[in-house]
Amino acid sequence: MAISKLGVIWNPSKLDGAALRDAVAEVFPATESEWWETSIEDPGRGMAAEAVTAGCDVVIAVGGDGTVRAIAESLAGTDSALGIVPQGTGNLLARNLEIPLNDIPAALVRVRDGKPQRIDMGWVDHDGTEHAFVVMVGFGIDAQMLVETDEDLKNRAGWIAYVEAMGRALAGTEMTDITLTLDDQEPQGLRGHTMLIGNCGMLQGGIRLLPDAVLDDGLLDMLLVSAEGPLQWLDTVRAFVWENGIRRMMGNVDTAVSTESTTHVSAERVRVELASPQMFEIDGEEVGHVSDFTVRVQPGALTVR
Repeated sequence: MAISKLGVIWNPSKLDGAALRDAVAEVFPATESEWWETSIEDPGRGMAAEAVTAGCDVVIAVGGDGTVRAIAESLAGTDSALGIVPQGTGNLLARNLEIPLNDIPAALVRVRDGKPQRIDMGWVDHDGTEHAFVVMVGFGIDAQMLVETDEDLKNRAGWIAYVEAMGRALAGTEMTDITLTLDDQEPQGLRGHTMLIGNCGMLQGGIRLLPDAVLDDGLLDMLLVSAEGPLQWLDTVRAFVWENGIRRMMGNVDTAVSTESTTHVSAERVRVELASPQMFEIDGEEVGHVSDFTVRVQPGALTVR
């Protein structure tokens, strides 16, 4: 489908604007475009809303996960599609969509030629207001920490880098009592130090924290980690590396495997109450300590190219 009007929202702290304009002009030589820069005060929500009002049928987010999330929040439920030119550290949604990284022209060609795809979005309420997310939310060992694992170690050792990062993170975590309610089920009491709820779960290196997460299945996937002590920590590592890593890649496992220290479930709505406040993150961005939060999925909320 031809693009009649393009909106480009870019984070000026991430790249040179002149180079970006040249690349857009080369890939979209005859397409009308409007441009906006993000700011500290507004990472993209207001600009995306303006782009929709201006009639842009595709809005390109040029930046990291925070820029993508902000723009996606304003595009949810509209007829404007999201394009992504990844320029961040994690670029998690871009990875799950297999968008070219570190190659602006290739990412723009993907926007131009890619088949539109409708994906789900998540919404979380932790302060009386709902906030969108496109990757995952939670507390404890988070996706952003794993993404920022030592680059040299990742290149040399693959999975070992993530295991090492998890070990460092676990050393600083504390267990808390959790009341969990899935959809219309009865609340259940659990204990854990890490909970992640997401719409997609692949990190750098093909590592999947949420193996069953699918971008367009109308469900959110949850991981609860409750490892205490060396033996349970080894069980957690085995679950990530073997059951939900190597065996899955080999085709021997087709659903996420829960263990004594790791629990995987899926739901449309998740309500969480914590006995002790935990630092909470939305798509890798810290938003402060929370004692309770509610998450829901909005199926098919966003069109991406």
